[in-house]
Amino acid sequence: MKLRLTKIAVFLAALIPLERLAWKALHAGLGANPIEFITHSTGDWTLIFILTTLSITPLRRITRQYWLIGVRRMIGLFAFFYGCLHFTTYIWLDKFFDIHEMLKDIAKRPFITVGFSAFVLMIPLAVTSTAWSIRRLGGKNWQRLHRLIYLTGILGVVHYVWLVKADLHKPIEYGVVLSNLLLYRVGVWVSERRKGNRTAVSAPSRSPAQVTNRLV
Repeated sequence: MKLRLTKIAVFLAALIPLERLAWKALHAGLGANPIEFITHSTGDWTLIFILTTLSITPLRRITRQYWLIGVRRMIGLFAFFYGCLHFTTYIWLDKFFDIHEMLKDIAKRPFITVGFSAFVLMIPLAVTSTAWSIRRLGGKNWQRLHRLIYLTGILGVVHYVWLVKADLHKPIEYGVVLSNLLLYRVGVWVSERRKGNRTAVSAPSRSPAQVTNRLV
């Protein structure tokens, strides 16, 4: 019951950025360039939700609040949702589905290619976010696939850095957070490898324990 209420609260909270955009649109609050405002806002929230998804595992381990894992999938899906809004804003409101213009943009602006790559990588993560997919793929294969979120986060930060060029304050903040989250995972992986090696040395007659890396 507690987890269900938490999920409802997270769901409603995750819709606030969209509600804020809608409110600003209805009250002429999107500034002189509404398309740019929407593009940047949805891009920001895509990265925020990606980083929030990646922060669940460290928080769960450090605080021992194991219920956090129950909201990770929802937060990840909201990352994809805002990524879809970000991508749709570009191809619809900015380019009006003009393929020729989009191809010219890709040739001139590498940050668009990087951003599109990040979005494409999010698609299999969203599609396989169900319990059925975990059973179908198997736990280990599912974990390997969902490590694509690391690359998605990296490409998202690079996309932002190349986009703004001059004012790097916000993308650097995202990059620092992402770096810390990835370094944490590397530290856990190294620690578990060392523990596994010590176990193998102290008990040579037994098979080494297989450590499941739930680092997604």
